[in-house]
Amino acid sequence: MAVKCKIKKDDRVEVTTGRNRGKIGKVKKVVADRNRVRVIVEGVNIVIRHTKAGTPGAPSGKIEKEAPLAISNVALLCPKCSETTRVGHAFVPVVGSEKLRKVRVCKKCKEHIDDK
Repeated sequence: MAVKCKIKKDDRVEVTTGRNRGKIGKVKKVVADRNRVRVIVEGVNIVIRHTKAGTPGAPSGKIEKEAPLAISNVALLCPKCSETTRVGHAFVPVVGSEKLRKVRVCKKCKEHIDDK
C-alpha cells in the first residue's frame, strides 16, 4: 500500500526527539499501520531482539535491528541546503506536455526536493 506523506523512502532525515535526538540516517521504509505513519531509519532506534532458532541455520541469540519511529519525530534534511526543513508542494510543468506534476519543495531554500 502506498503511503501519502511528506517523507519518502531514501530521504535523509534527522531525529528531533527521544534518545536518538540529533542522529541522521536514511529512511529504509515507511510503514502505515492503525491510523499512524512510522519510518524505519538506518542506524537509528536500535533495539535488541532475543530470538530462538526456529529452523536450522536461522540466527539465534541477541539480534540488533532498527525499530520504527513516529514520523512526527523526524525532520527532512534538504539535499540542497543540508538543513532540517518542513516540506511544501509546488506544481511544475512536465517536459513536452501541458500537464503539471506535483513536487516536494524545501520551505527554507525553495528548491525542489524531487529531481526526476
